[in-house]
Amino acid sequence: MDTAIARPELLLVADAVAREKSIDREEVLEAMEQAIQKAGRAKYGHEKDIRATIDRKTGDVRLSRWTEAVEAVENEETQIPVHIARKFKPEIKVGEYIVDPLPPIDFGRIAAQTAKQVIVQRVREYERRRQFDEFKDRVGEVINGTVKRTEYGNLMVEIGRAEALLRRDELIPRESFRNGDRVRAYIYDVREEPRGPQIFLSRTHPGFLAKLFAQEVPEIYDGIIEIKAVARDPGSRAKMAVISRDASIDPVGACVGMRGSRVQAVVQELQGEKIDIIPWSPNTATFVVNALAPAEVSKVVMDEEAGRCEVVVPDDQLSLAIGRRGQNVRLASQLTRWDIDILTEAEESERRQEEFRRRTGLFVEALDVDDVIAGLLVTEGFNTVEELAFVPQDELSDIEGFDENVAGELIRRAEQFLIKRDNELTERRVALGVTDDVAAIEALTPAMLVALGDKGVKTLDDLADLASDELVEIVGEANMDEAVANDVIMAARAHWFDGEPEVEPGSAPEPDGQAGDATGEAGHD
Repeated sequence: MDTAIARPELLLVADAVAREKSIDREEVLEAMEQAIQKAGRAKYGHEKDIRATIDRKTGDVRLSRWTEAVEAVENEETQIPVHIARKFKPEIKVGEYIVDPLPPIDFGRIAAQTAKQVIVQRVREYERRRQFDEFKDRVGEVINGTVKRTEYGNLMVEIGRAEALLRRDELIPRESFRNGDRVRAYIYDVREEPRGPQIFLSRTHPGFLAKLFAQEVPEIYDGIIEIKAVARDPGSRAKMAVISRDASIDPVGACVGMRGSRVQAVVQELQGEKIDIIPWSPNTATFVVNALAPAEVSKVVMDEEAGRCEVVVPDDQLSLAIGRRGQNVRLASQLTRWDIDILTEAEESERRQEEFRRRTGLFVEALDVDDVIAGLLVTEGFNTVEELAFVPQDELSDIEGFDENVAGELIRRAEQFLIKRDNELTERRVALGVTDDVAAIEALTPAMLVALGDKGVKTLDDLADLASDELVEIVGEANMDEAVANDVIMAARAHWFDGEPEVEPGSAPEPDGQAGDATGEAGHD
């Protein structure tokens, strides 16, 4: 009996769907096979392994039941003992199948509706996968689309055969679009989600501004000028750092264009966003100065470890450097990736004088000297008594106004001060109950030990229980970094691993001095 039904119209439908949805014809036919297979299982039993095939040339539909030959049957609906299977197929091996042709099914209304749903679902899945494959490598591109609909302020944008999401928070403030409007946006992410691949667009992303300039400025497109960094306050102001690889081309002038034509084209697309174009510099201080334009800068002090810099500006430039609501300094900080503190010359001078007075007072009290000598020490760059105590005597005597006797006496007084201070700290440490074992750890100074005692950290176990960031917080970031803190904590934990009795595999300590079980069961839970 011929179990195939010739359905050439299936091939015509598959071709039409493949063309309309821009997916492969084979994927459409596979979806149809799954739909027929689902209808067959509904008729012959959902537990059975029913499979359908469509002949790719004639459109013939064949339905069959597959039964696997196994040694031990676990599912009677889909498996058969191999010795029984050999009665029907003598040369069959374990893992092979007996294929029984089934009569063709006549699709009723329910079966046809179910088959249609399966086909639609599978075609939709193929279409989504095609969209993901098409756009996954296009992240970072600027695309043009049409607003298809609005959902809670978010725009669904039609881009070719796909649909993308432009969220409300990715729109420039105060701009609005209606259905059918053309919109230009930046693809910043493409990812697969349970409901299918999602293409995310943005008009506030820094990359959008950079790509717009690449479209307007041929030198950027050709790679002669490179955009090194972009910082944006969308719809209000932006800063862009550029560098030219050709000494004869001014990168800022090329981006601005004749009478500002190039930059104005970008400004109009960004709803009037003001754009500062500045030259990038490999020298961080110079780059920070450029980034704060149009404000003038008097001095820059860099702290590379903390990633911070202090910028001193003339008094009349303070408001310009900070900008309205801190906008200028905030964008400069984003552009340079440095935390920027703005000071006026008057504030910097006052702080410098205060720091001078503080250090002078420290030397006056510690060394019992007058203000003149203490001021000389501070002027020469001495910040602490420790620095003075360990400086070579001839280096100190070279200071104008000091001779060998004065230098020697200052060093002696500094050493006596440190000895006295350490003795007082040691007495306080003992009074707090911080043990000698903790004090023996080399990296811990007497002042640190007192700080630990004040926080209740008194024994090796107390110290070993701390996390490195907790230890740094107690002793102060200026006195210890996280790497040293880790070493200190590991040194405190060393006694946990020292002197432990070795236990042979399969054995356990003998309780109350009694012998363990001869069978070795004491070593197991």
